[in-house]
Amino acid sequence: MTNAAAAKTVPPETLVSALKWRYAVKKFDESGRIPAAQWAALEESLALSPSSYGLQAWKFLVVDDKALRAKLKPVSWDQSQITGADKLVVFLVKKDAGPADVQRFVDRISAVRRLPAEMLEDYKQMMLKSMSLPPEKVEAWLTRQVYIALGNFLTSAALLGVDACPMEGFDKDKYDEILGLHAKGWKSVVVATAGVRASDDAYGKNAKVRFPLSEVVEHV
Repeated sequence: MTNAAAAKTVPPETLVSALKWRYAVKKFDESGRIPAAQWAALEESLALSPSSYGLQAWKFLVVDDKALRAKLKPVSWDQSQITGADKLVVFLVKKDAGPADVQRFVDRISAVRRLPAEMLEDYKQMMLKSMSLPPEKVEAWLTRQVYIALGNFLTSAALLGVDACPMEGFDKDKYDEILGLHAKGWKSVVVATAGVRASDDAYGKNAKVRFPLSEVVEHV
């Protein structure tokens, strides 16, 4: 590892400690706020998340409007995190993704890396081949990429000491309707709330339950 790379790492025990500290918060302190610098870093973590080919067929909708969040709560199994957390992020996948999305990404690579388009033609054709699968398979593939971003967000939040909760307990069709996603070409996939855990959240006092490392990691 180079000195430059080493300077960007955290000690192994810091990572493990942060992951042991985090849990899916069930009750947030409604007055708790995430410092602006930490939230900005978490938004960056979303943008920097890995995806297949680097295609990034996603969007992360931060719902700040309190009235909108109040409308979303009843279609989220009435879970208090939706309105109680400081931040609500709805993870979206691109609907009907296709060749135009591939071309947009190729153009971005060309601009950022200052490469002529013809040098990217083989890569473009690889992506187009994946996009030529049946639409339901393309959507399932791209949806899996969104979950990679969710995992990255949760780990980043833990390292920054920010409480979070991933949530699948919501009516996706109602979310899409309330947030006006249909007309914009997006679909909701999963939700994450973030903020400050409430001192009386009973789940925060529970021991973390995981199977032993020897049972879940195998070397061959």
